[in-house]
Amino acid sequence: MTTLILQVPDSLEENHQDTVSFIAAKLYEAGKLSLGQAAEMAGLNKVEFAKVIGSYGVSLLNYSLEDVIGDVKRIS
Repeated sequence: MTTLILQVPDSLEENHQDTVSFIAAKLYEAGKLSLGQAAEMAGLNKVEFAKVIGSYGVSLLNYSLEDVIGDVKRIS
């Protein structure tokens, strides 16, 4: 894993774990990270991370409507 240094306001550093978890959750939501990768970035296991992401408005089921329609067409 690569280390990235971000300059953030001091107020975000007060809640370091929350800030890192939020960024990981949003990267997961965007499809940039898998659940496992995002959990690792946040320093949590998958179950712990899955419990946290809802507080950021991120769904555990990262499955778009287009994906559902495509799957239904393939099954039919």
